[in-house]
Formats: sequence, C-alpha cells, structure tokens
Amino acid sequence: MTTTMVRQMIDDKITGKKVMVFSKTTCPYCSMAKKVLKEYNLTKEDFEVMEIDRHQAANKIQDYLKKKTGARTVPRVFINGKCIGGGDATFDMHKNGKLRKMLEHSK
Repeated sequence: MTTTMVRQMIDDKITGKKVMVFSKTTCPYCSMAKKVLKEYNLTKEDFEVMEIDRHQAANKIQDYLKKKTGARTVPRVFINGKCIGGGDATFDMHKNGKLRKMLEHSK
C-alpha cells in the first residue's frame, strides 16, 4: 500500500465516521478508550475502530497519524474529524462530561 493510499484511507475513515479510533489490539490505553466510547452506544454507522496492528501498512498509518496529529502513539481518537487525543484524554473528557457534550452536538 502506497503512502498516498494510506493517507486517503485514513482521511476517508476520519471524515466518514462521527467517531474514529486508531488502535492496537494489545494496547491498554486503546482498551480504555474503546471501553469508554462503548458506553455511549454509538452505531456502526457512527463509530469505527481500526486495529492497525492487524493492517499490513501499520507503520505507514502511524507515520501519517503523526503528521496529522503530532503523535504516533495509539489510540488516536477522532470525533467529527477532530483528534481529541489518546486514551487518557478520552477518559478525562468522559469523566468531566466534555465527551458526552461533544458527541451530543455532533448529531
């Protein structure tokens, strides 16, 4: 998969979902973010998780996420096309109510 193809795929996923998470299956911070987001009962049309460690272009995906967000780490959580950060940021926004407000305003 070329770098251009990876960029297009990532951008399409981010713009195509209300909530898009780039994750790894063995990452505890990813598990925390996914668990928090599942509490909001988002539909498959609105919510997607890409487990990048299962993807052949994992390194290119992480390289592009670094260019796009400033961080190569996972999870990278996007809501309405905007990166809100990783696992800790998602958990903190959930605890202080900002995540709910952000999701409600996106409907």
